[in-house]
Amino acid sequence: MRHLTVLFVLIGALVAGAPSRASDLTLPKTAAAALKSACDKAGGKFSQGAALYGCGTDCHGHAGTDCTVACAADARCTAQVVGGRRPRSVADALQAPEKHRR
Repeated sequence: MRHLTVLFVLIGALVAGAPSRASDLTLPKTAAAALKSACDKAGGKFSQGAALYGCGTDCHGHAGTDCTVACAADARCTAQVVGGRRPRSVADALQAPEKHRR
């Protein structure tokens, strides 16, 4: 029984310490209209609330949550992408690079 407990603790530590496949990046301020335009071009789904607006795609031209950009009025935007990419623009964050497109 003691060995089983140690095994579960070890597995939990390894899982908790594993690097995430998604990364959060800060992008420049982007107006809601500009984000909506980039979202439409990327095939994503744009949504807007009272204080926040954002877009989500599957990174391959359809709506999803694999690549997201969220912005607040008068603040920088935050992008979350998979695969360790480091996009420099909203459009790059919402689409996979050419070599990774389906």
